[in-house]
Amino acid sequence: MTAEPRAAADRRTFIPLDPSLAPPGTRAFRDAGGIPADQWHADQNGETLVPTHCCFCGVQCGMYLRVDRGGKVFGVEPRNHDINRMRLCPKGINAYQQVNHPDRLTAPLMRRSRDEEFREVSWEEALDFTVSEIKRIQQTYGNDAFGLLGGASLFSEKTYLVGKFARVALKSRHVDYNGRLCMVSAAGANKLAFGIDRAGNPFSDILLTDCLLIAGSNVGECFPVMTQYVWGARDRGASLIVIDPRETAIARTADIHVALKPGTDSAFFTSVLNVVIAEGLTDENFLAAHATGWEEVRAKAAEYPPSRAAAICGIPAEQIVQVARAFARAPKAMAWHARGIEHHSQGVENCLSVISLCAATGHIGKPGAGYGTITGQGNGQGGREHGQKSDLLPGGRSIMNEEHRRQICEIWGIEESELPPAGTSMMEMVWQMQRREIRGLIGICNNPFVSLPNYGVVKEGYDATEFHAQFDFFLSETAANAHVVFPVTTWAEDEGVMANAEARVVKHNKAQDPPPGVRTDTWVMCELARRLGAGDKFDFPDSRAVFEELRIASAGTVNDYYGITYERLEETGGIAWPCPSTDHPGTPRLFEDGKTYHPDGKIHLQVVEWHPPMDPYDDEHPMSLTTGRTVAHFLSGNQTRRLGALVEQTPRPWAEIHPSHGFRNGEPVRIVTRRGSEVFPALVTEAIRPDTVFVPYHWPVPTAANALTIDALDPRSKIPEYKVCACRIEHAGRIDEVPAPPVAPGHVAYPETQVSRTDPLPPTSPQGRGTSERS
Repeated sequence: MTAEPRAAADRRTFIPLDPSLAPPGTRAFRDAGGIPADQWHADQNGETLVPTHCCFCGVQCGMYLRVDRGGKVFGVEPRNHDINRMRLCPKGINAYQQVNHPDRLTAPLMRRSRDEEFREVSWEEALDFTVSEIKRIQQTYGNDAFGLLGGASLFSEKTYLVGKFARVALKSRHVDYNGRLCMVSAAGANKLAFGIDRAGNPFSDILLTDCLLIAGSNVGECFPVMTQYVWGARDRGASLIVIDPRETAIARTADIHVALKPGTDSAFFTSVLNVVIAEGLTDENFLAAHATGWEEVRAKAAEYPPSRAAAICGIPAEQIVQVARAFARAPKAMAWHARGIEHHSQGVENCLSVISLCAATGHIGKPGAGYGTITGQGNGQGGREHGQKSDLLPGGRSIMNEEHRRQICEIWGIEESELPPAGTSMMEMVWQMQRREIRGLIGICNNPFVSLPNYGVVKEGYDATEFHAQFDFFLSETAANAHVVFPVTTWAEDEGVMANAEARVVKHNKAQDPPPGVRTDTWVMCELARRLGAGDKFDFPDSRAVFEELRIASAGTVNDYYGITYERLEETGGIAWPCPSTDHPGTPRLFEDGKTYHPDGKIHLQVVEWHPPMDPYDDEHPMSLTTGRTVAHFLSGNQTRRLGALVEQTPRPWAEIHPSHGFRNGEPVRIVTRRGSEVFPALVTEAIRPDTVFVPYHWPVPTAANALTIDALDPRSKIPEYKVCACRIEHAGRIDEVPAPPVAPGHVAYPETQVSRTDPLPPTSPQGRGTSERS
């Protein structure tokens, strides 16, 4: 491969250096003639580099997909986008391999009964059967007997269509999405406190802070490229506080690591606030000018002195005092959190307790000072903004608000009486399937057989449906249980936008045409709508046409995309909403004027009362099971469990336990909860609390962490309590085997990818300390 510099005029266009942020030696490098890597281009054999973004997490790293002269994606290059600055994680490096993977679905699969085997059929037959089943079920049991579940890894254009399709084509109130399993606790807290659902600060503000608090986020494995911002802050002298029951890679480098007991976060943060108040570290001027509810929050904090919270959380009381002083005394402090404090039956309260701490210390709405939520899925932010959530309409409008309903009905060209009311959440829909209140379902970009808690209940619910269809590009465990599977495009075979964890809207570009027989999700939804008699409302030839309607539908709302166009995104590399006009720069940092999005412009602080997790401890179940990700895999693993390097890096789940339990590394350990039991290899490490066991959740039964977790929900956000359930551990005789991913009829599991699944040992631990090496 050869590379030549571009024209001299392009070559010498530099981004001005900020001397306070630039690493040592950068200016000398530039003065010597160094140039950014993206100022070079490849000219090998007609190769094309297509600029786009990663399909996985909410960081949304920029990348180039390498396309050969035949129009096929065959590799990836890091991109010097200002989100990731040439960095990619293991998933990003390998993501391109799914595009032309031998497991790709390339024809619709169909069976009229689950007792039959799948057979490949024409699109015409699959669409006809699906539409006939929708009509049969709805004519017999009513419109709400059919539901739709979307996904937060879809482009925003497609999430917009999911909500519109459910309410206009299906005429059903039952629509929700798998972001219900991810960000809704943070969303609920943000709306209550700020009147807007997004992070308050961009990633770049982390580089400016003096104290960074990360709660319930294993950044080094779940959002690896975001680590650059943490290290950048550290290089400038910022202190780091990590709240996590495990000593993760980031926690191991922290100034203060608080290894609290799972399910005790709000007690901890309320107690930190207690110390801030007691030591006179509150910003009373800020609170008086910009907050309501402070006196009630202050009174509740008085009930949580460090001695009480320390007993609840299982930590030294002195740590609570240390965190309070470090955060409150810092000139600029930031708090970021993720699923570790959100996946709880008190997830909204946990998030509200962090917001109260930020507000009480005046760390809101300033460069280097603020509050952020780290989105899990690639479009976890954008995926909840435009209508696929059961209670929301496009632009973050409430489906219960009469004026909001009127606005959307006018845009969609329907009568308000035709717009269904709010539906129920994803897990509640499964319970309704169990009760046969929902008898038909379409799933798009989700895999509940792995991702939902209490697998036994989920399987019963899906088995009770009379008809079930899934859209996917691989045959997932959930799709393998369906009646119809529609083969759809990967992210590299279509274009569209996503909003990352900063609420920065970025543009994904099409790199290759889909394989013959594959259609876009947009095409399938529009074609189904046409056959259901609503084709005039779904006349969208492509994503661009959908995005133009989305812009109009969001105009004037809190989630305003009107000023964002594909052309502007290509030019700028991303625009943070709200962006009300095409000459507006976007809003990367909220609350700079001290005003929130409530009518009074104030932060509405909320009283939080800690309560124990929903799954009680007893003599039979004295420990806590908590779950999470590992760096090599993503969500249900339907994509990453097929990519050789990632399977080789992490071939199977494990049980992470403390040495005090007497297990040796790799020995079988049975985890028992009230939902069942499974056997994993032990990964013995001092980097976890003795009363806690951790299992990553990317695999299906019989190695599914979510066969053990509880389906208790937060009463406000309806998020499941993944992060804590009561369990016990036992010695066992045999480790449960990892199944191969499902494949279409006539295919076998890709052997080069799956060979390492038989490895009986856990992977060498990224946690490091206290872990035995393989012999």
